[in-house]
Amino acid sequence: MEFGFDAEDEVFRTEVRGWLSAQLTGDMGRRDWERRLGGAGWIGLGWPEDGYGNRRVSLTRQVVWAEEYARSGAPARSGHIGENLLAPTLIAHGTPEQKDRFLPPVARGEELWCQGYSEPGAGSDLAGVRTAAARDGDAYRVTGQKIWTSLAHEADWCFVLARTEPGSRRHHGLTFLLVPMDQPGRIEVRPIRQLTGTSEFNEVFFDGAVARAAHVVGGEGNGWRVAMGLLGFERGVSTLAQQIGFAAELGRVVRTAVANGAADDPVVRDRLVRQWALLRTMRWNALRTLGNAADAGAPSVAKLLWGRWHQQLGELAMQVRGAAGAVGPADWSPSAPYELDAYQQLFLFSRADTIYGGSDEIQRTIIAERVLGLPKEPRGPEG
Repeated sequence: MEFGFDAEDEVFRTEVRGWLSAQLTGDMGRRDWERRLGGAGWIGLGWPEDGYGNRRVSLTRQVVWAEEYARSGAPARSGHIGENLLAPTLIAHGTPEQKDRFLPPVARGEELWCQGYSEPGAGSDLAGVRTAAARDGDAYRVTGQKIWTSLAHEADWCFVLARTEPGSRRHHGLTFLLVPMDQPGRIEVRPIRQLTGTSEFNEVFFDGAVARAAHVVGGEGNGWRVAMGLLGFERGVSTLAQQIGFAAELGRVVRTAVANGAADDPVVRDRLVRQWALLRTMRWNALRTLGNAADAGAPSVAKLLWGRWHQQLGELAMQVRGAAGAVGPADWSPSAPYELDAYQQLFLFSRADTIYGGSDEIQRTIIAERVLGLPKEPRGPEG
């Protein structure tokens, strides 16, 4: 696919920059920001259908919006999971009633979602989920535990992959359920404190939580097919926006290296140039594959590239900082919280980049089996 921006795209870019500049004034809560985006029609640009309060634009303009949003320094999106994961999944697999119920509040920025996939014993091996959902009249009772659930502490709803057929194994007997989070005594959310001191991720415990039977997506027992369809939406336009953020981080590291003399070291200078060249390569690869649904390996290749690249940037940031990167602020005391600087946060958080969102090992297996056609890895009796 040849990908490029035309004159009308650049007019759209000017509109986007102007709107973001006018709106990004003062402090506002994350929910208030989502509602502001929804009120202006900026949520759901990439949905394959309109008519739910969103507006559709071309693929190139979706890229323009994502890139300019990243450049503007606008708040991290709380509505990303609902807009970019759940909504396309409902459009592909949901009933008309489900689309009418859930898509408009997402488009308005009024309802936030989280993803109930990973479990303590089923992270990269998603087919090993044990969370169970038992039919109870016109509802299901959900019992089990999910982990690494991004933004669960803010979410109104969770889409949950659960086992509805007792005794089923692996990909069989799974169902995709839409579960309301406001169920005191039946759902407990426990934030997970990370190395960075922040808590974007959570453990979620379901103890007989109720999900309506009408909120099963794709039919009972078809959860694996729906879940895999959702993961296909996980990467795409957002990858290009992510690279804008990466470029900003790299720029800060380069400026620090020049300012403190680290760039005088030829080894450091070579690593800085390599990071820049690899980032450009990732962008060209993303543009080449964007919109090419036939390229089954593209998402896995992209994840392998950016995960390791970002880890290497964190390591390089520490090398550029030198000994100063290993110590806290001068006014630190045992009685005060430890404050990480931007480079320390980058280094610590990026250690997980090759694990979350599909580990490197899983991505290589996907490429080997589904793209290169190599023999599948030997699996146990349940595989």
